[in-house]
Amino acid sequence: MTEQNSGCTTKLVTIPARPGPIEIDLARTAVIVVDMQHAFVSPGGMFAEAGYDISGAPACIDNNARLLPALRAAGVKIVYLMMSYNPDYSDSGGPGSPNYHKELGMALMTADPAKWGRYVTYGTWDERIVDEIAPQPGDIVVRKQRYSGFAGTNLDMILKTHGIKYCFYTGVATNVCVETTLRDGYLLDYWPIMVSDACNNSGPEHNRLATEWNVEHAFGWLATTTDVITAVSGH
Repeated sequence: MTEQNSGCTTKLVTIPARPGPIEIDLARTAVIVVDMQHAFVSPGGMFAEAGYDISGAPACIDNNARLLPALRAAGVKIVYLMMSYNPDYSDSGGPGSPNYHKELGMALMTADPAKWGRYVTYGTWDERIVDEIAPQPGDIVVRKQRYSGFAGTNLDMILKTHGIKYCFYTGVATNVCVETTLRDGYLLDYWPIMVSDACNNSGPEHNRLATEWNVEHAFGWLATTTDVITAVSGH
């Protein structure tokens, strides 16, 4: 349904979700595509080289490749997040930061100095968003150096500039960067909807289940790719 409100067009649509349907205004909605980079979803990327199971990545890529064109056509703003350090790692936090020791790319590179510059570093293949869902003209790309897309970036300013109130979340990892960004967005009063089958978790399956429980019961709503596409079609 489209309405006029104080001279601004609103496009109201109801998304089937858990724990219940949620009505959103597509004109005030963005999708936050989290870290869909070779590092996290491709053979030869950081996750694969570290021994992480990326068998769920192809389905995650495919669902994003279905979802993003439908959301673009509906007027939803597309915002990509990228884990991306400067080549001199001046934005890593340094040895005094827990990020320097716990974030996988930094941990791998500090453990083996021969790997410096290999993972999630600006300009590398590992850092690049996969071709299947590459950003299009008009999309926004935000580099980040922490798990949350809101930490130390201008993401909040970008969303407010575009009048965003509702955020879909897709990407990797469900239980790390997606969940952390979603939680921070919730605390900033953005209404969060995780598109669960357009995300992929790291570690054991119970990590995904725990995150989805947290989202459904405490932080937002869970939807599926098909349900979102069906709901926004026609807009």
